Amino acid sequence: MNVAIFDYGTGNLHSLRKAIEETGARVSFVQDARSAASADALVLPGVGAFGSAAARLTRSGAELRDAIRNGLPTLGICLGMQLLFDRSDEGSGNGLGVIPGRVRKMKADRLPQMGWNEVETTADPLFDALPSLTVYYANSYVARPARQEYVIAWSEHAGERFPAAVRSGSAIGVQFHPEKSGGSGLQLIANFLAGAR
Repeated sequence: MNVAIFDYGTGNLHSLRKAIEETGARVSFVQDARSAASADALVLPGVGAFGSAAARLTRSGAELRDAIRNGLPTLGICLGMQLLFDRSDEGSGNGLGVIPGRVRKMKADRLPQMGWNEVETTADPLFDALPSLTVYYANSYVARPARQEYVIAWSEHAGERFPAAVRSGSAIGVQFHPEKSGGSGLQLIANFLAGAR
């Protein structure tokens, strides 16, 4: 299986690449929609800020959005999840608009949310073989979908409940970092890739 990681040019993607390769998949880094669409699955990584990443995606925006809407299995991680939405309170620029909604700043006094947190999952194949899930977060913003039906998992930070994972067709977003979440994170990546086959 060939997995494309979209490189916004914003940071080190080594741990993500290594986690995907541990599932037996081949990984390539891409910066345009045509290369992304030719892969078996696409990962939008979680490194960087919304504004700069959105600016990089603008060059491929409509073509990339169409590929995802037409069934390209896609996993958005942290920032990558947020880019699946329309807009963000963090910076300017538009997201891909694959999932209707907006990214909002969390309400906690102390941000970012850094560290381990529990996830309340639903009966989605993304969570197969994961009866309980504790994952690593590093975020100050969370996606707020226009409709709750997109949400497939929840977490809570400082009394604020927020979507931990969303799905629209073959597009999945997780607010946490599975590549930094140990064995459970690797299982989640494997589940995503199994669904992409």
